[in-house]
Amino acid sequence: MTTKSFSPLQKCTGAIRVLAYGTSVDAVDEYLRMSESTTREALMNFVDGVISCFGDEYLRKPNEDDLARLLYAGNQRGFPGMIGSIGCMQWEWKNCPSAWAGQYVGRSGKSTIILEAVASYDLWIWHAFFGTPGSLNDINVLHQSPVFDDVLAGRAPKVSYIVNGHQNDMAYYLTDDIYPSWAAFIKSITSPQLRKHKLFAQHQEAIREDVERAFGVLQARFAFLRQPCLVWDKHKMGRIMIACIIMHNMIIEDERDTYQNYYDPTEFFNDMPTNRQQGSSAEDDGQSFEYSNERIANLSRYMTNREQIRNREAHSALKNDLIEHIWQKFGIDN
Repeated sequence: MTTKSFSPLQKCTGAIRVLAYGTSVDAVDEYLRMSESTTREALMNFVDGVISCFGDEYLRKPNEDDLARLLYAGNQRGFPGMIGSIGCMQWEWKNCPSAWAGQYVGRSGKSTIILEAVASYDLWIWHAFFGTPGSLNDINVLHQSPVFDDVLAGRAPKVSYIVNGHQNDMAYYLTDDIYPSWAAFIKSITSPQLRKHKLFAQHQEAIREDVERAFGVLQARFAFLRQPCLVWDKHKMGRIMIACIIMHNMIIEDERDTYQNYYDPTEFFNDMPTNRQQGSSAEDDGQSFEYSNERIANLSRYMTNREQIRNREAHSALKNDLIEHIWQKFGIDN
């Protein structure tokens, strides 16, 4: 006598219900007649399938067209050269082993694991780094994060833009006050007094909320991430998180054409100077704009790029130029 196994549709349905509704794996038994062990196995197989099939496309780093669209959107919103907002989210780990509790307990007094992400205006998540203990803050996570690896190694596409009459060659992220004053970050102004500073702080804080909204939408779509995680294995938690981010970006791509503020990347090159306008290309410069995981070939170039990213003088100059640019573009007098 042979017994029929569950169909792939049943297993995928059970996995999606667990992720979308945040129900426990044994709750699927009432709907699909699947046992707890079968649902758990189907969930992890589904997660691994999403990562292997769609991870390269929907959790990629920005290519030239993506970068053009991001830069155009940032320019329209008053921040030329801005390619997204960076921030961290904590996911509570209910079944954290007692031996690790002291390492993973954060400010809330509960064990958590941190997700660092970069999100754009359309809530697409371009960078995801998950796994650091909840006892760390954003700065500690940043020092472990690979967010600048390609920039440091010289593999990232070049960016050129003009702010307040000054040309800059490094893109930047909008951050909150805890991040350091680097050239790659633009923070708000604490307790602004001048009208220019107040206007800048208002726009910076509003646009910086893109990453917070992305976290909120991600948790709203997948209630499994909103509730304390019952998984015992930290690596399985990371795979579940990455799979949810991939499916989140798939939804973003499907709904992007319905957004009211959709930006055409082809218009970007008509408004701002880029390497493409100046007639240069990857072949002309002898460099490749493709991302890779190769080891650093030139240590001196690595250290030079590191100093440029952490340049505090460049940060102050760019911030002052952005203050003037936003005042000229959105000021009351204009």
